[in-house]
Amino acid sequence: MSRRSFTLGTQLYDYMQRVGWHEPEALATLRQRTAERADADMQLSPEQGAFLALLVRLLGVRRYLELGVFTGYSALAVALAMPPEGRCVVLDRDPDVTALARTWWRSYGVDEKIELRLAPAMASLEALSGEGVPPFDLALLDADKESYAAYYERILALLRPGGLLLVDNTLWGGAVADPAVRDAETEALRTFNDKVHRDPRVEAVLLPVGDGTTLVRLRQRGERKDR
Repeated sequence: MSRRSFTLGTQLYDYMQRVGWHEPEALATLRQRTAERADADMQLSPEQGAFLALLVRLLGVRRYLELGVFTGYSALAVALAMPPEGRCVVLDRDPDVTALARTWWRSYGVDEKIELRLAPAMASLEALSGEGVPPFDLALLDADKESYAAYYERILALLRPGGLLLVDNTLWGGAVADPAVRDAETEALRTFNDKVHRDPRVEAVLLPVGDGTTLVRLRQRGERKDR
């Protein structure tokens, strides 16, 4: 019998933070500063940042797309892991919080790798499609939950075959599994999770990392779905 994943208690999570990953000083400092904000719960977890950086190195990522920048933690994690020629295109609509992100990127010498586009995410995605930009190797979706399904389609169109998409908050604090929770965001995430699960264009796994991280791989042309 296979053993299911278990809920992390504080003691076990503290242990994981000590031995489970290495967080560069730049990222730790940014995360600690972000924790002082009232909206700090929007911050990516340190294990998600480490996971992103590892994927960048494993896949040799040169082009990265991000929806939802906040204070810049995830983009900084990716840019630090990229080679000098790597480029990030990151999308957000909040000029104030992304100004803080830009400050951190400059402080750690990666600002030239990062192109920030300030506009509604769908408008930015449509613009990228219209510009005929080269396909992306890796993408992160961490934006407004009710638009996840629409963003997903646009992102897949911008990924290279075999490219990866990471989607944050797909467990939503456990609410997606509670039928008594019926708010719009939770319903949207349930619909999104089901859409990805049934999509023959991709293979995907929902991991209990952070608040739920779904890893989506766009299949190569002609690649058969496993039965």
